[in-house]
Amino acid sequence: MTTASPDIVAAARGWLGTPYRHQASVRGAGTDCLGLLRGVWREVIGPEPVAVPAYSYDWSEPQGEERLWDAALAHLQDAGADLVPGDVLLFRMRNGSVAKHLGILSEARELPAFIHAYTGHGVVESPLSAPWRRRIVARFRFPLEG
Repeated sequence: MTTASPDIVAAARGWLGTPYRHQASVRGAGTDCLGLLRGVWREVIGPEPVAVPAYSYDWSEPQGEERLWDAALAHLQDAGADLVPGDVLLFRMRNGSVAKHLGILSEARELPAFIHAYTGHGVVESPLSAPWRRRIVARFRFPLEG
């Protein structure tokens, strides 16, 4: 079972305007894309399932390891075929690089949108435009419990 998506989207929207801060996860003070997911998890599900180790800006690119994808597989559920608000989107920002950006789908209708923490912008709600859609490599859903 998965957590109700309206709860996920409402929690994520509560982070809008939070400044971008690498490795942070404090609503209103600072967060990165992983920190946004961690914060939403804490607000909707409860304590985080594991302590997140320090990570660099390159997110395991030199090693070519899909650490973020592996962590998503371990703690989230497969989203299935349909786009549903509350889905966790995993992005590969460049061809040949590891997947290292996350967002939460906020709208799935005619004008899909997602919430993410973006360098230089903080937490924003962006259109899920064709360039962003092409970068999606996996989709997940929050579990009912942590």
